[in-house]
Amino acid sequence: MPYGSAPNADDSAAHGIMSGWEIFGLTASAGAAGMINSVAGGGTLVTFPTLLAFGTSPVTANATSTLALVIGTSGGMFGNRQYIRPIIPWLRRFLPVSIIGGLIGSAGLTHTSNSLFGKLVPFLILFASLLFLAQGVFRRFASAPVDGKSAAKSVGVWWAVGFQFLVAIYGGYFGAGIGILMLATLGFIGMRDIYEMNTLKTILGSLINVIAALWFIAAGLIDWPRAAVMTVGAVVGYYVGSRFTQRISPARVRLLITLIGFVISGVTFYMEFVRPHH
Repeated sequence: MPYGSAPNADDSAAHGIMSGWEIFGLTASAGAAGMINSVAGGGTLVTFPTLLAFGTSPVTANATSTLALVIGTSGGMFGNRQYIRPIIPWLRRFLPVSIIGGLIGSAGLTHTSNSLFGKLVPFLILFASLLFLAQGVFRRFASAPVDGKSAAKSVGVWWAVGFQFLVAIYGGYFGAGIGILMLATLGFIGMRDIYEMNTLKTILGSLINVIAALWFIAAGLIDWPRAAVMTVGAVVGYYVGSRFTQRISPARVRLLITLIGFVISGVTFYMEFVRPHH
């Protein structure tokens, strides 16, 4: 069965039946995703294709991956709570469009067939991987640093608000790479404190993912047994990642994520458009 087609009623994925190997694979992938997200972001590029590999349909895999990772991602806000006060002016601007955009993207996924979403998957993964590859370019072209409160009142911020709206739509629909998009935008409008930028990115990304997860739950798209297994792995991964972040080179992690993304994109392109479907 091609990965882009919905599972039949007799498929194990439809009944939540998991082998020991699948439990291990899903837990390990979620743990790795949690560690990756705590360092650089991009964990969806690990969990999503893992679910596909075990026979979960694309739409369900995306929804389940989102729910499994959202708890750990939201938990990251607690570790950065001391940086929340300086970014309040930005939150007032970005929160409304993030909520609306996340809802639009989530609704879009629930109205997308597995067949269509399966065809979009290779392009979405490639796009997310290119974001990682180009993040250095984004940052080099960022503008001069400015004070957060004065910048939040400037005319230029409305461009960023509009772009954040598009990012939120994409995040609600798929989500891999939204952190890089947001960091690039924050750099363009003058933010320079990486801890404040990461805190703002984490809050907005968590909000988008929470909205998406709630929408997916209401739409009945979650594979609950797999979500439970992956949530355990993600929580452990986020904890380990937060403890050992300083011992890992972010540049190496980003390079690994990019390479993984390109490989997965190539494989999914082959599976969807080259390999004969039976």
